[in-house]
Amino acid sequence: MLQTSMWRLRHLVGDSLPNHPPQNLTIATTGASGSVFLRQLLLAVERDARVHTVNFIASDSGLRVLAEELGIKGRSHLVCQILDGENTKTSARAAASKITTSSKIKIKEQSNADIAANVASGSYPADAMIVIPCSVGTLARIANGIASHLIERAADVCLKEKRPLVLCVRETPLNKIHIRNMYRAADAGATIFPLIPAYYYGPASLDDMACEFAYRVLAHLGLSQPDAFRWKG
Repeated sequence: MLQTSMWRLRHLVGDSLPNHPPQNLTIATTGASGSVFLRQLLLAVERDARVHTVNFIASDSGLRVLAEELGIKGRSHLVCQILDGENTKTSARAAASKITTSSKIKIKEQSNADIAANVASGSYPADAMIVIPCSVGTLARIANGIASHLIERAADVCLKEKRPLVLCVRETPLNKIHIRNMYRAADAGATIFPLIPAYYYGPASLDDMACEFAYRVLAHLGLSQPDAFRWKG
């Protein structure tokens, strides 16, 4: 009976899911509002010793949103600017210096135009992928197998290799096309994790709200965070 149940589980989820908390993550951001949620997710994985490598990809539209919402200046030292949090007051070079002197950066920047990057291949051992925020345009391309850029290709690889793919979709209101595409992506194996924060624990700031949402996403992948809120009834 146990062998039969294990066979069914392997048949449903495939053989490529890690038997350990994800160590190698792909994180992408696209042209939807919510860069503060991305920032808190990157900060969390940077602190988490269980995560060894993060490949980070930003679409052109995502870069525009980062500039508008986080005050990112240009594309130089992008990850360092995001992590620093004071990028509106310091230069990109200063932000890079501040971060790299305090910790070794595990987050590697990838160009969305580089369709030959490591995460574009199923032979590369990525454990999971998160798209946060995920625009409905990116959702549509992933749901319909259109992989002309690295973000969509990396997502396509996760689906074909049966690896966890989390799409933090951000749009409102939703039309029928959006809903159909969410169904298609979910049917192919993705997790639709709408960018909807919680309020019941009384967040004191937008950063608190974004941080808790990031923790929920990571917990979904087996990376529970010690500071996460736990509902006790």
